[in-house]
Amino acid sequence: MPANSGNGSLQGKTLYIPRMSVEGAAVMAACYRAIGVNGQMVPESDPTTLDLGRQYTIGEECYPEIVTLGGFLKIVEDPKFNPDETAFLMPTAGGPCRFGQYRDLFQKILKDRGLEQVMVLAPTSANGYNEIGGNPGEFIRLAWWGLVCADALRRLLLQTRPYEKVSGDTDRVHAECLDSLCGVVEKTDIPLKEKFDLLKSTMVEIRDKYTTIETDYTRTKPLIGIVGEIYCRLDDFTNGQLIRVVEKLGGEAWLAGIAEWVFYVNFMQRFDMRLEGQRFSKSMLGAVIKDKIQARDEHLLLHSLKERFIGYEETSQIKDLLDLASPYLPYSGSLGEMVLNVGGALYFYQKGADGIIDISPFTCMNGIVSEAVYPRVSRDHEGVPIRNFYFDGTESDLERDVDIFLELATTYRRSKMKQRKYPPHFN
Repeated sequence: MPANSGNGSLQGKTLYIPRMSVEGAAVMAACYRAIGVNGQMVPESDPTTLDLGRQYTIGEECYPEIVTLGGFLKIVEDPKFNPDETAFLMPTAGGPCRFGQYRDLFQKILKDRGLEQVMVLAPTSANGYNEIGGNPGEFIRLAWWGLVCADALRRLLLQTRPYEKVSGDTDRVHAECLDSLCGVVEKTDIPLKEKFDLLKSTMVEIRDKYTTIETDYTRTKPLIGIVGEIYCRLDDFTNGQLIRVVEKLGGEAWLAGIAEWVFYVNFMQRFDMRLEGQRFSKSMLGAVIKDKIQARDEHLLLHSLKERFIGYEETSQIKDLLDLASPYLPYSGSLGEMVLNVGGALYFYQKGADGIIDISPFTCMNGIVSEAVYPRVSRDHEGVPIRNFYFDGTESDLERDVDIFLELATTYRRSKMKQRKYPPHFN
């Protein structure tokens, strides 16, 4: 099946982006607006989203598929829906994850409804998502800048909100900063290099704006690292607002971002090339250069936040996470988020986290495999608490379960050897 179904041109269409984090979807939509395509986020999920998604699923699909499908169908069933002027972004991937089937199911539904002309843009991880749209070089670079800044903005949110004095202040500032970020990304009248410089200065402004929030930083809150299936952990609706529950019950969350997955895809693309005998090929050279440029750009964009992120540093090399996971799940044989989950859990442990939560859809292979090795991971590392939370859209007593986990994290915190490092703004 081709990557892009329907009419091959995005011109004149509204392209809808799944809400794999509000920040990530917003900046990706802005990237498309920068090339003249009306990029928009899929509407916020609600019970109607689930009802629509479940009409076309049988319960064997993973929960994010139901949520993304339901979000697309809300648009299709809107009275103002115009199939000739609508497109959907639905990336795909190979490997064991059911994510690779999302696009196929949606296209089948469109076909059954007589809507084959609706375009589904489906870039794949097999080539580093190179056919994501626009100019293959410039657009991907702009999208990368946007995602890096979006990840950083989300980190600022989660590092500040648990300590705010006035409830809602951080969310308000966060929304204003996201609007500012998207406003820069979507500009159409400046060259790419100038936009990069403007993004760097925008991140300085965002940093300074966050310092205006009245906060009471103390060192008493347990820090919980969050790993898991990428959509489920990043979408508040899909995971039942778990991070807000952690915060409500007195904890602080550190959430693995989207950039982690991009660097992993880059690494595995090069790994596969070596297996195929392309170690010294032109394709390998291009993949290496792309990865190095992305790493450099990330460093430059976030330089102004270096002090703010002391103690919250992301690993500079994805190989570090893969090596941490290797004794439990070697990346040469285990694929996808299961490796990143275990490596990420160990990275959070090394940074002094007091517990790790793995957020996964119910029946997710990555979550199940990770859960199978977590007891050994915990035993080998001071008994750090690790807990899987599975989601399928049904009601559960999430607050009770999180509260119990935070008690375990607080107990572990009193005797652990790996102490966290705090940035200067903490007391």
